[in-house]
Amino acid sequence: MFSEKISLYYNTLKQVKPTQLYHQVYYRLKNRFRNKSYTGTPKQVVPLKLQKGIIYPNSFLGQNSFSFLNLEKQFMTIDWNFDQYGKLWTYNLNYFEFLHQENITVKEGLRLIQNYISFAEDLKDGLEPYPISLRGINWIKFLSENKIEKNEIDVFLYRDYQRLVDNLEYHLLANHLLENGFSLLFGAYYFQDIGLYEKAKSILIQELKEQVLEDGAHYELSPMYHQIILHRVLDCYNLVKNNSWKRGELLSLLKEKAELMLGWLNEISFRNGEIPKLNDAANEIAPTTKELLSYAEDLGLKPVMKGLSDSGYRKFGDDYFEIVADVGQIAPSYQPGHSHADSLQFVMNYKNKPIVVDTGISTYEKNDRRQLERSTISHNTVTIKEQNSSNVWGGFRIAQRARVSLWKSTETELVASHNGYRNLGVTHKRSIQYTSGIFRVEDQLLGNIENLPAEGHLHFHPDVDIQINKQTILINENLKLEFSGINDLQVEEYQFAEAFNKLQPAKKIIYRFTHKAELLCQVANTMISAADRIKTDATFG
Repeated sequence: MFSEKISLYYNTLKQVKPTQLYHQVYYRLKNRFRNKSYTGTPKQVVPLKLQKGIIYPNSFLGQNSFSFLNLEKQFMTIDWNFDQYGKLWTYNLNYFEFLHQENITVKEGLRLIQNYISFAEDLKDGLEPYPISLRGINWIKFLSENKIEKNEIDVFLYRDYQRLVDNLEYHLLANHLLENGFSLLFGAYYFQDIGLYEKAKSILIQELKEQVLEDGAHYELSPMYHQIILHRVLDCYNLVKNNSWKRGELLSLLKEKAELMLGWLNEISFRNGEIPKLNDAANEIAPTTKELLSYAEDLGLKPVMKGLSDSGYRKFGDDYFEIVADVGQIAPSYQPGHSHADSLQFVMNYKNKPIVVDTGISTYEKNDRRQLERSTISHNTVTIKEQNSSNVWGGFRIAQRARVSLWKSTETELVASHNGYRNLGVTHKRSIQYTSGIFRVEDQLLGNIENLPAEGHLHFHPDVDIQINKQTILINENLKLEFSGINDLQVEEYQFAEAFNKLQPAKKIIYRFTHKAELLCQVANTMISAADRIKTDATFG
């Protein structure tokens, strides 16, 4: 047991960067032995000129009532440390995104800011760098848009930025450090502070170059986080474009990355406007693809399409089917907190309706539900001996990881394998083909396959009705799935995560096989007209 724990930690920590380890130790010691107070005051404040941005959903319901992550709480006196709904709920309370919802008044927004400042001596989670970063942007946008000038607020905000600079998230890196940089840029422009600007510029240049891949994807490979980061890039472009301080030094970088990210989002999104819920991704968290494209258009930005490549996603589609397959790696290697053990999975829409889906996420709490939602068994791929293809644990950690090898990638065929079951002496190889309304998936086990129970998993959307006849499945009476090479087939119920804290019962299929299994999906009458076959020539992103 002890040796297993040592192995777990070793295989987790060997992937991280030295700066992460250094800053983990440094911040813990610093926060334990030093209680620094921040007493600076801004030399000047310059309200910003900004084009209208994206409106946030209603989360402040009036009368000190808030709703985040589908959990509502009304306070007699607002407790900004309220933690009974989990840390993410507390974070959302401290972000102040509700300042930009449609039905909040300036008077009410100002009251909430002043209430927060009066609570300053007791703040806990709100003093962490991530909520400071998001709150800073939201306060500055609100104050600037409404031409509010209050010294008490500006002083509090400036000291928040002092705290942020002193606690930048180098121990986490990834989207956390990038959010720090975005916020520092807003703080720099608002206070016209050279120190904040130089730190912001340093972070943004380095992190945007690393975190935005060649095909435009954000490197954590979550379409939801891609939307979140793209929103922030657009806000920063808005800031630099419309304010002359520093002469727009970062404008070209922000434009380049924004347009690349817009292109990738366009390619990965389904025609119905939804993103595939891959890795950590859920509804009701990020701005929609439609909102982001509209905001970008208002800013004069256009998507740059480069096709899906080094993000590891591939997309097949026509007038009937849209299929997104994952042949990517656990990424980034040093911060895989939003990755799942989902190697070689796929999701599928038919006529703009979700059919085969990722089970989604409903929580960030470190509990059994979080573990299940990251596990291989919750994705549309293959498990062997009920093991995970990558060793997810601790809510946001991964020890041993599957390594995906890409064998073939064409407009109609995708072949890849992964070595996540190498401890069992087995490689899982999957082939996906799509031509003219016919979708094939072949799973093959290579290596030592004697007496190894292999199970394929298919998760259906709650609105999907399935009927089984031996090894054939009828879906919503218009799609037919036929299996071959399997030992047996069974239907189980699972909990589909529609959003955070919002689960719905749905059906999944488990198919067991020993060596090779094939799934064939087509329209139920087995025919698409010749005219439609010509019309629906497959495209590949």
